[in-house]
Amino acid sequence: MSSMRAFTSLATPARRALLSSRNMRSIATYTTHSNATPDASNSTTAQKTHFGFRDVLESEKEQLVGKVFSNVAEKYDVMNDAMSGGVHRLWKDHFIRSMAPGPGTTLLDVAGGTGDIAMRFLDYCKNIHNDSSATVKLVDINPQMLKVGEQRFQSTPYANTNQVSFLVQNAEHLDDIPDESVDVYTIAFGIRNCTHVDRVVKEAYRVLKPGGRFMCLEFSQVENPVISKIYDFYSFDVIPALGQMIANDRESYKYLVESIRQFPPQPAFAKIIRDAGFSTVGKGWEDLTFGVAAIHSGFKL
Repeated sequence: MSSMRAFTSLATPARRALLSSRNMRSIATYTTHSNATPDASNSTTAQKTHFGFRDVLESEKEQLVGKVFSNVAEKYDVMNDAMSGGVHRLWKDHFIRSMAPGPGTTLLDVAGGTGDIAMRFLDYCKNIHNDSSATVKLVDINPQMLKVGEQRFQSTPYANTNQVSFLVQNAEHLDDIPDESVDVYTIAFGIRNCTHVDRVVKEAYRVLKPGGRFMCLEFSQVENPVISKIYDFYSFDVIPALGQMIANDRESYKYLVESIRQFPPQPAFAKIIRDAGFSTVGKGWEDLTFGVAAIHSGFKL
């Protein structure tokens, strides 16, 4: 049984109809829209994309996603712990261990938000290598999320050092990041919110030095039918309720769950990475917790 069928067995008729019409198009949405040039001035010809299970104009999505993350910024870390039971911390720890950065590594952490990956990166370099020369530039399109990250770093040994910097920037257009300027590019739980996933990956390729590494940690597709059924029920029924209870915001967390289901499954995303020019080892990804999340990786050779 697929994850789609598993969830529809629990859903209302209205939700089943919505899921069957939206999820069956999730991969096609990326392949159809990612290379198109939108014309927002003409609503009859302007390209559309998805915002959760809704179809919206490409020109509207960035604003809608921005509103979601402005709403959740202050409670983002608390909700991550509540939604995952703290498992997201283990995923991120493993993500950094898989990176295994060496002394002096330059990291660009895109959609870095509240700084979870950036902090772990610097801690790893300090604790493993006793290194204070590694640097991270933390990039996010949302100023509110970035502000939370900046405030968090103020109480760390990295405050007021040249090891960490912050930049408001669109992942699809890293205009202030030079070509071939960073050793590692990371994006964790952020790429699915971008309008054109392929453009994000191509920008990653541009800014990485030869030999540099692209790493993405993202929610993915669960294949095990039993786990999938439980996961879908938890995602669509429990997480929005937690969002309402903890953050007083059900709709934002409803979108975040829907955005996971719209993201390409692991093989399709791995192909996007290879099509951007990256070389991958093996299949190109590592499933975490039955495929609830996955680490994708590629090298610029």
